[in-house]
Amino acid sequence: MSEPFFNLPAADRRRLLDIGPIWAQDIQGHRDVVFGIYQPLLERAPKAGTEISRNVAYGAHPRQVLDVYRPAGASGVPVVLFVHGGAFVRGEKDTTPEIYANVCHYFARHGHVAINVEYRLADEAPYPGGAEDVAASVAWARANAARFGGDPARLFLVGHSAGGTHVASYAFDPALAGDLAGVRGLLLVSARLRADVRADNPNAHGVRAYFGEDASLYDARSPVTHAAASPLPVQIAVAEFENPWLDVYGAELAHRLGAARGHVPEFLWLPSHNHISIIAHVGTEEDRLGAAMRRFIARHAG
Repeated sequence: MSEPFFNLPAADRRRLLDIGPIWAQDIQGHRDVVFGIYQPLLERAPKAGTEISRNVAYGAHPRQVLDVYRPAGASGVPVVLFVHGGAFVRGEKDTTPEIYANVCHYFARHGHVAINVEYRLADEAPYPGGAEDVAASVAWARANAARFGGDPARLFLVGHSAGGTHVASYAFDPALAGDLAGVRGLLLVSARLRADVRADNPNAHGVRAYFGEDASLYDARSPVTHAAASPLPVQIAVAEFENPWLDVYGAELAHRLGAARGHVPEFLWLPSHNHISIIAHVGTEEDRLGAAMRRFIARHAG
């Protein structure tokens, strides 16, 4: 496995290593630094041979749209749906011209149909709105993936940050009773798997906006609470420098699944990476998380 940030200029590498230990002191500011570093790198990433269908509606709301990345000649290949983050109150599938399209370009380049999913935010769709939008996008994929060369019986869901919350809630929360037909596995990257408004949670306002003001409901609404009942294969990835407690909640999910199944699910801890670089580096020469995700999909695609 390559060293973290090996493909970056020395100054950028040093900057990322410097902000890691102080990541939580200025998450928004540090996020913008990471975007600025990875934008030019991803601009140079290979994209030839991928056909993109943009802003395809899967629902009636303006944010219920998705982009489909189809590799040339695809036929019956696994389908990867990517759900972006944004602390429940912000974010979009194209946060920059390259992020988060980098994830879908990467999977298309490696022979998968990839779908970049937009969803409603907490101001218009509090809990369980985000998970309901994941369910609607999965239903769209089941109905339409074949015409883009994808196999609707081999769907994999990748969620980053709040997007990981929505993916996990869709799959685990019994209150939603999501239709999981065709879903072969979940890949949760730096996901918020437990709702909390701790004093050291800089995104507590987003948790309140989405999960509601009544903290007594948070445990029942947290996907980690219900995960042990699910048989779905799960890959969990966290960065060394996470938003506070997200790595702990990822480890909690791994423990709960392990205790229920008798074996621990795949758990990835990416040294030196932070909450944003863990997903922004996908598609660069530093093929760490991407390669692990492809191996997971290959194992469970059948």
